[in-house]
Amino acid sequence: MARQANGRGPGIRPLAELVEGAMSEALARQGFASADILAAWPEIAGEPLGSRSQPVRMEWPRRARPEPEAPPPPAKLVVRVESAFALDAQHLAPLLIERINALYGWACVGRLVLEQGPVRRPPPRRPPPRPLAPAEEEAIAGATQPVADEALRDALARLGRAVVAGSGRSTAAARHTKS
Repeated sequence: MARQANGRGPGIRPLAELVEGAMSEALARQGFASADILAAWPEIAGEPLGSRSQPVRMEWPRRARPEPEAPPPPAKLVVRVESAFALDAQHLAPLLIERINALYGWACVGRLVLEQGPVRRPPPRRPPPRPLAPAEEEAIAGATQPVADEALRDALARLGRAVVAGSGRSTAAARHTKS
């Protein structure tokens, strides 16, 4: 199999390229050139405003370009904000515009329009599983040791680790509850 210059096999591309291509049309309908502002919004707005607001669309003014080299006029960014944070967003609007323009490197946003409404939040992240005690690791290894197929044994061991780490009980406690 021939390798490309980037070390990947033929037809293998990074997921970021595929996602950007799939989302570009939907983003363009909302006036965004890319997903940069959407992905960076929590850092741009900061806490708690970053989790209580989200950019909805960019509205670019219509104009005939008299000079082809002239930069386009700044856009209006529409941001949905939960009503309790609307006043904060209004006061922070100049700072938000400055941060957005710094992200893009030019004055692409000239005005912020706030739209009150519910904001879709990402689901909360699960905490990482707790580390297992050596006795728990030994109990899992002992329980999976009789399995002949190595791939199945490894899969069962991973499952056992996930169950024990997520249950909050040790394997010894789990054995005592079964009796």
